Amino acid sequence: MTTLTGISNRAPGNSARPKASSPERPHHILLGLAWIVSVTLMVALGVYGFSYYTLSLEDRPLSPLHPALRPSGAIGLRLGMLGLGLFLILFLYPLRKRVKWLANIGKTRHWLDFHVLVGISAPILITYHASFKFAGLAGIAYWIMIAVAVSGFAGRYIYAQIPRSLNTAQLSLGELQTQSADLAAQIERQNIFRLDDLAPLLQIPSPAEVRAMPFAAMLWTMLKMDLSRPFLVSRLRRRVLKGSERVTTLGGLLASRDQDLEDIITRVREQSWLRAKMVFLERVQSIFHLWHVIHRPFSYSFAVLVIVHIAVVLSLGYY
Repeated sequence: MTTLTGISNRAPGNSARPKASSPERPHHILLGLAWIVSVTLMVALGVYGFSYYTLSLEDRPLSPLHPALRPSGAIGLRLGMLGLGLFLILFLYPLRKRVKWLANIGKTRHWLDFHVLVGISAPILITYHASFKFAGLAGIAYWIMIAVAVSGFAGRYIYAQIPRSLNTAQLSLGELQTQSADLAAQIERQNIFRLDDLAPLLQIPSPAEVRAMPFAAMLWTMLKMDLSRPFLVSRLRRRVLKGSERVTTLGGLLASRDQDLEDIITRVREQSWLRAKMVFLERVQSIFHLWHVIHRPFSYSFAVLVIVHIAVVLSLGYY
């Protein structure tokens, strides 16, 4: 394979780089273990209680699992307590911006990774705690919780659209343009792909087109570009890979062993990402500020309803 000119073999994100040397590896291992524990618990609860949760509300008291899985049962009550604990952990993330000693612990993006994990796990645990019954005050609290979770997913995606440096500080448009120009020069010097081959991956709407887009259309355009990028990259790999290499990379979706190819793939993917971030940056930042205005009232109202729910349960002795 022809050697690339002017492209470092130590490019950030290069798949051939030894993973053990990455300072992010301990975080990724811990996060992976947390996901495994969470998914295992959710699946185990679903398997154990399947026969109970699929019964009608009238038939559930006749089930031998009812004393354990009802909301006030031996397991149901503990699931509620665990879910409450997870929601308390969720509120540590916004508190981190205001409490100095919390701000000094770890990195913001690491906190966000676990915030997302807990934000997914807690609603599922509460669903099991409620034994899939969503009526009354608890039901109102439940659907507000779902609204908080859904808006959280949207916020996480919008947050990812705002480029940041390694220390999570937001990058300015000038810094993005400088990085983009450097990458463009390196891409032009390579001789594996023709520039026409790279055009679909580097094709980005103009700033004027983005400004004219309705809100929903802009979000859909961003999402469509992010979803299509891996498939456009796989198409580039297939132009170079032959025979069994296409099979081992799942048609180009996985990284190959060709160092030169993966170097330029990394550069082109970064250039595509940077161009998209630059053109959407202004509108994404304004949307992210608006998202905070919407997300916070849902979160606070849910917290109030949870407190009321717990107070009612304790006062009536449903425990």
